[in-house]
Amino acid sequence: MNRDLEVITAHYAASDRGDLPGMLAPLAADVAWTEMAGFPYAGTYIGPDAVRDNVFARIAAEWDGYTAAVDEIAGGGEGIVIGIGNYSGTFRATGHWMTARFVHVWRLSDGTVVRFEQFTDTAAVQAAMRP
Repeated sequence: MNRDLEVITAHYAASDRGDLPGMLAPLAADVAWTEMAGFPYAGTYIGPDAVRDNVFARIAAEWDGYTAAVDEIAGGGEGIVIGIGNYSGTFRATGHWMTARFVHVWRLSDGTVVRFEQFTDTAAVQAAMRP
């Protein structure tokens, strides 16, 4: 398996285990992590601490059973890896469950994630958050 594919496969495996340090481990100190406009955590965050605080900590605080189940990981050439799957979980404040398809675009350099961009069905996520 291509090294970049291994790095991203390990990230998703850490996510499945709830291993936040493992999820953050492949991120460069200046990683640019972009959550899609319309997503509740939208924005571009620079560095692993910003990703942890503005994305993963907020998800953990606001959702029950939140998962990013990956169906396919492809690429690896030219330092680009694509992850395709589904988010799911229950928004605590409303009790509403959702599932939303996603595509993640990972850009790596020497086995380190330098950029991440998320594409997802933001309407499905926002619907779960509405009372």
